[in-house]
Amino acid sequence: MQDSTSPKGRRKGWKIALVAAICLVVVGGGVGAAATAGTWLGTGNGAPPPAPASVTPTRTLPPVEPVALTVTPKNDATFINPADPVVARADHGTLTHVVLKVTDTGESLDGELSADGATWKAKDRLAFDTNYTFDITAEDANGVPVTRRSTFSTVPPSNEANAFVYPNGDFTVGVGQPLEFTFSEPVTNKAAVEKAIRITAGSGQKGAFRWYSDTMARYRPAEFWAANTKIKVDMDLFGVDFGNGQIGNFSNSTTIQVGNKVELVADAANHVADVYINGALARHFLVTMGDERFPSASGYLVLLNDKQRKAHFVASTIGLKPGDPADYGEVDVNYATRLTPSGEFIHQATDSAVPFIGQVNLSHGCIGMDAAGASWVFQNMGPGDLVHVVNSPAETIAPTDGFGDWNIPFNQYASR
Repeated sequence: MQDSTSPKGRRKGWKIALVAAICLVVVGGGVGAAATAGTWLGTGNGAPPPAPASVTPTRTLPPVEPVALTVTPKNDATFINPADPVVARADHGTLTHVVLKVTDTGESLDGELSADGATWKAKDRLAFDTNYTFDITAEDANGVPVTRRSTFSTVPPSNEANAFVYPNGDFTVGVGQPLEFTFSEPVTNKAAVEKAIRITAGSGQKGAFRWYSDTMARYRPAEFWAANTKIKVDMDLFGVDFGNGQIGNFSNSTTIQVGNKVELVADAANHVADVYINGALARHFLVTMGDERFPSASGYLVLLNDKQRKAHFVASTIGLKPGDPADYGEVDVNYATRLTPSGEFIHQATDSAVPFIGQVNLSHGCIGMDAAGASWVFQNMGPGDLVHVVNSPAETIAPTDGFGDWNIPFNQYASR
């Protein structure tokens, strides 16, 4: 047995002690201790290793397409047509919050979200001359939000356009009544305006528009309206561009009632007038019509909505001056029913002309009758009823001097 105090014994004991110490470190410190031993040993200063830092786990989101928001109208847009769509669209995302409101009042407008949540459209109609605020929020596939705000304003009053139709449905009209449309602003987009006006006759008759100016158009069928039919006029002009930035500001419907076909045929050569109701002779009258200098307008005329139980005529209004042989000064007549704005009427003849009724033409273009005839026309004929003048040397009246539309062949009527 060797002596542990001998040099060889001492070397062997030192080795055993070193191995034991190393084993103690491995067993006592475990893997963590072994892992830090290198660091600690590497310091070379005998200090213990630092404590490991605390780490919070982070969530890594999968990559997705970013949301692309499209808003119509664009931010700060002005002069927006109230009929234009208001739309928010989220490409690669879903809309989660959309509010369209009147900026000044906070009033919200209703809208509709598409089934896929990607598109929102306003359902309520915008108003003219109004400021709007449009707030939108969308999320991408990971729920990350994107927001957008758009503010815009609509067409101001200076660019609103209106229209009116005659007749307006308040009274029954005759079969000869064209529909007349008057526009508050000049119309250059005539085709667009015509398309927005839908005319439906119970008789099934189709017609055509004729534009007499940029602010007035008329519509008539190829033949007179069928007796006792109804005409529905739908003017869907809201948002229609009349041209030059003028926008229609309304839509409405009117129903016009047509009565019997009443037609007075006045024969200037034979000094008689016959009235036909729905094609049957109803009355026969003697008349005096325009003389050689002022012959009655020939062709078709249409009674206007102007009746005067007592009318005051002034010669100067038709260009006659004192000293002219045809000057009649001023006269009062009874039962005056107007034919033209320029001054032709059916009326009771003056006392001086009554003896010549049925014999000579003495008037300045009017159709003169005795009291019975003039009062019958006054009481039984109305706006839209026809007067057909035959055997007069005069030309037909200008189409816009009253309603001379029926003197234009229908194949030439449509015009812009």
